[in-house]
Amino acid sequence: MTAPLQEMLPLEDLKELPAVSPWCQRWRERKHSWRHVRDGGFDARNYSVDVIPDEEPAKTFVLTHHYSRSYPAVKVQLGLYQVVDGERRLCGVAVFGVPVSTAVLTKPLPELKPYTESLVCSRFVLLDECPGNSESWFLARCFEHLLARNVRGVVSFADPVPRRTASGALIMPGHVGTIYAATNAVYASRTTARTVKLLPDGTVFHERAAQKIRRQEQGHEYAEAQLIALGAPVPRAGCNPAVWLREALMAVGARNVRHRGAHRFVWRLGRNRREREQIKLGLPARRPYPKQADPEPNGI
Repeated sequence: MTAPLQEMLPLEDLKELPAVSPWCQRWRERKHSWRHVRDGGFDARNYSVDVIPDEEPAKTFVLTHHYSRSYPAVKVQLGLYQVVDGERRLCGVAVFGVPVSTAVLTKPLPELKPYTESLVCSRFVLLDECPGNSESWFLARCFEHLLARNVRGVVSFADPVPRRTASGALIMPGHVGTIYAATNAVYASRTTARTVKLLPDGTVFHERAAQKIRRQEQGHEYAEAQLIALGAPVPRAGCNPAVWLREALMAVGARNVRHRGAHRFVWRLGRNRREREQIKLGLPARRPYPKQADPEPNGI
């Protein structure tokens, strides 16, 4: 059996941010800003929430404003619209969809059918013009839409690890999780610690994309093109895909970053408290909500 190839990428360990704070994150053209919850100013009469039937408007909005520069597999996408002089303007998008593995849904929600009765909230983006407290109202309306479609559970994650470019510029200071605590989500502990690969622009090169290249699975061309666009050599005919991937990651200046695991949150949806509590949790509910970052490891 052939031993796996070792990737000699530089390793970083970045300081995490607190998982809960009174500041709400906003985005515009992949640059973050903040709104304090005490600022208020939200008036529901000026906003509406609707399903976005076509993928393109939601995808364009997310790719334009979200730091990840990617759009996940979607089941339901909903838009927050500001109503001005009778005209609606898209100012927020929530994406509920399909994770890479069914275990993302079945582990915390074992009795719900994944992809139909349970979904993952994979993108939740509001523009910087949205006033404080917009998130909780938008999310509540999203849950009403999902419940009408017989979705009974939603899983989401708060990532406290910042993202920086190779030059050190901060592009994502960390998902602080304020909206999850404010909407009484169940905190279901952290995901497994792992190492993630960051590209020079600070975006993550996901392990699933790497796996597609190594195994030459469907979609490997897109993943290869992502690295080639950053300066990796074009694969030669007959070359070992795993060897090419290792060399390509080194050529573009990718970095390994230690990640201690994202915070996992779960919502059980129902018309009343009894219906919500009838939905079984596969993971124990933790209290209190996480409020402090992990201490820096010795020697880092």
